[in-house]
Amino acid sequence: MSRLINVILLPFGLLLSFFASAQSTRDPLFISFDGTRIHYDILGEGKPVVLLHGFISNSESWKRAPVRQALVDAGFRVITLDLRGNGLSDKPHTAEAYERNAELKDVMSLMKFLGVGTYDVVGYSRGAILTAKLLTMDKQIHKAIMGGMGLDFSDPNWYRRKNFHEALTKPGSHPELQSAVDYAKKSGADTVALARMQEFQPVTTPEELAKITVPVLVVNGDIDTDNGDPRRLVDAIPGSKLVMVPGDHGGAMRTPEFAKAVVDFLTK
Repeated sequence: MSRLINVILLPFGLLLSFFASAQSTRDPLFISFDGTRIHYDILGEGKPVVLLHGFISNSESWKRAPVRQALVDAGFRVITLDLRGNGLSDKPHTAEAYERNAELKDVMSLMKFLGVGTYDVVGYSRGAILTAKLLTMDKQIHKAIMGGMGLDFSDPNWYRRKNFHEALTKPGSHPELQSAVDYAKKSGADTVALARMQEFQPVTTPEELAKITVPVLVVNGDIDTDNGDPRRLVDAIPGSKLVMVPGDHGGAMRTPEFAKAVVDFLTK
């Protein structure tokens, strides 16, 4: 009988070992303000800079771009994280997990967890939208860079946000976005979580942008019109500057020109 029990339990033991191994691949993790576990990574030493990734993406996008290593080489401590709902972080499905700027509270909680005081932040695409709101919430930010973004996100009824939410929750509702939805599914992204991100995406109004006093750089691809005219964003943020680099929305952040613009601005 004992031999039979051992045979039965062996696969279960192997299964537990497998899950324990899979869990370890998510490290390092920190527990955010509401118990959500957030994956993060750190490379380099020096002044901290946080990189915020875009939509249907995760922190691996920064690791494939030259800007991360360029910042390390310039003496920065580069912090990346998988925003909740993405990558190796938890992917809650409830509305409560995404409303009231939960993603930004994760960033601020991570900085506290790491003992970081002032820091710089670089956001690309949806990460730039988060960066704008973060500038209104966290007085510890020293400089900020917003890549691949115009001013359109400042409209709470922005059609692009609403259309993406509908495309993810109502199959076939927006054929023009179907390729993005298909890509999300193929890449293993959690489409329920992605829909929540669009539903509760932060809105930073022009009035709020006008009150920003932190130095801001806007970097945009020279053939990128996905999120509006970047010059309108520069006009909305006092003292901000614009640098154009080669590429469309998907490619601009992976160029050496983007890396140079980021490093030059943060080292001045």
